[in-house]
Amino acid sequence: MGSHRSSLNTQAPVMEKSYQRGIDLGYEPQVDGLLRFVEHGSPSPLIRWHQHDEYELHLVTATRGRMFIGDFIGNFEPGNLVLTGPRLPHNWVTTHYEEGDSAALRDRCLIFLDEPIRHAAEYIPEMRSIFPLLERARNGIQFFGISDEVSKHLDQIRDSQGTRRMAAFMELLSDLAQHENYKLLSSEQLQNFGDHKAQSRISEIVDYISDNFHQHLYMGDVAERFGMSESRFSRYFRKETGNSFTDFVNQIRVSKACQLLTETDKYISTICYEVGFNTVANFNRRFSELRGMTPTEFRKNAELRFLHS
Repeated sequence: MGSHRSSLNTQAPVMEKSYQRGIDLGYEPQVDGLLRFVEHGSPSPLIRWHQHDEYELHLVTATRGRMFIGDFIGNFEPGNLVLTGPRLPHNWVTTHYEEGDSAALRDRCLIFLDEPIRHAAEYIPEMRSIFPLLERARNGIQFFGISDEVSKHLDQIRDSQGTRRMAAFMELLSDLAQHENYKLLSSEQLQNFGDHKAQSRISEIVDYISDNFHQHLYMGDVAERFGMSESRFSRYFRKETGNSFTDFVNQIRVSKACQLLTETDKYISTICYEVGFNTVANFNRRFSELRGMTPTEFRKNAELRFLHS
């Protein structure tokens, strides 16, 4: 597997609006209706820390990397399937390509609004069965074991119109609502209603931390870099991301460590220092807190999953 490290969130985030969704970016032509479908590769200007007013069902078809959903940070690979709710910040950043430095198709996404579904359910009570799914999506939901079926649903939605399109969409939501193998991602429903300037600022901070996690990062230094006192920065960062500065850095470091434990034969002590921890004892402690097992146990479990796959 080739190694590739892309810069995180190189563009300032925007509160994404429908008029920005041109066919040149991979969106289907604008049509009157509830749904909007998009497919795009990587790199792409759509890969950035952003949010919007709609739900987004996001299926990764190629590449591996890190995903940011609200205050959640984790790894993704082909088959990764996540439903995000309105105004929940999110991004999927590719760090490894299977071949070369790009992927022709990395993402398949379905975007839809909340309000029309709520209004329709007033007259069609059967639609209320999907309300629990929509509420869970406000934290971000990752689904397991259903990606192939969802991809077929997306094909049907992409290739149909009118009532057939709506029927395919409702069948998809019904399958997701009944699927029991999932986990909620963000511990908080981080629905940031700040203006563009505020979103741009936190994105720049997240970019900087994500690009420099392997170095010695001190909150005071980062605060000074972005023109804030340490106490003000601490309050601001927690409010915008749902994490303390230290927790956020540790999540990124452990996430990268998981990738190295799975994809390389490097010594655990080597990985420890490579991802930015000062001591193996601290690395083991933080890893166990976030993953519920030691790095050694994680690597062993990953090897067992590979042998039985």
